[in-house]
Amino acid sequence: MIVDAAVYHDGVRTPVDCADGDYASLRARARERGGFVWVGLHEPGPEELSAVAEAFDLHPLAVEDAVKAHQRPKLERYEHGLFLVLKTLWYVDEEDAVETGEVNLFVGSDFVVTVRHGHGLELSPARSFLESSEQVLTHGPSSVVYAVCDRVVDAYVAVVDELQVDVDEVEESVLSPARTNDSVRIYTLKREIAEVRRAVQPLREPLHRFSEGMVRGVDPESGPFFRDVLDHLNRTAEVVDTLDALLSTAFDVHVARIQLQQNDDMRKISAGAALVVVPTLIAGVYGMNFEHMPELGWALGYPFALLLMVAASGLLWWQFRRSGWW
Repeated sequence: MIVDAAVYHDGVRTPVDCADGDYASLRARARERGGFVWVGLHEPGPEELSAVAEAFDLHPLAVEDAVKAHQRPKLERYEHGLFLVLKTLWYVDEEDAVETGEVNLFVGSDFVVTVRHGHGLELSPARSFLESSEQVLTHGPSSVVYAVCDRVVDAYVAVVDELQVDVDEVEESVLSPARTNDSVRIYTLKREIAEVRRAVQPLREPLHRFSEGMVRGVDPESGPFFRDVLDHLNRTAEVVDTLDALLSTAFDVHVARIQLQQNDDMRKISAGAALVVVPTLIAGVYGMNFEHMPELGWALGYPFALLLMVAASGLLWWQFRRSGWW
């Protein structure tokens, strides 16, 4: 499915019609004007992507990866250009879930083909940004790589900000005096943070190479733009590591609090058992049917036994209260 297609030269967009799938003439038109063409696709089928691959001389292995998706972020160099894979992320707050998608970029000297999978991150804002920034767009296909990477990394920052809010909520819940069951949510958040890490960490090396002008086919003069994206990505990676460490600490605190609560429960149970055992002991002694027993013929023996039970239980209860067992 074609989302958008245009020819760019001298920092200006020229709309084109790709409804008939004539990508070869589109590329030829871009070459004539000394510009480049950007074709955006969303979850194309094998036949459609094969037509694009034929027109732009895309490597079959890269095309196969773009069709199947589910690739880790990577940068590969082929004879006729670059193949870059980016993971896209967006956050579903109701489920504490990080959803993932994928963007594949085929980059040549006169073309960029983006293949997007998933519905959480559209590239139209990146295209709009470029078309309103003539100075950036003059860097050619490299400007598209920068704009897409910037858009993807900005989404990472937004996801991490949402995770930060949830981690703060977990910390507050774990440290609250109320009894809470936070272990499931802590595990869920750690799993989602791992998902973010799988998207962030592998991308650092390609962006570093872009920023240092080490990749043939990417304009070295666009390095400052990529350094800005890399800075955002590095800060995001640091926050991800911090959040993961905070969740590990929160889980340890949660387990320790459960153990303290269990100990407190056992003290209360033991205190309650003692309050029952002492009257039972007194009643057991006075319930023996021996012939010779103290106070056996005493008229006040029964009230005295009851009073002794109450007094002993009251004394125990007072001592438990003082020691914090009750």
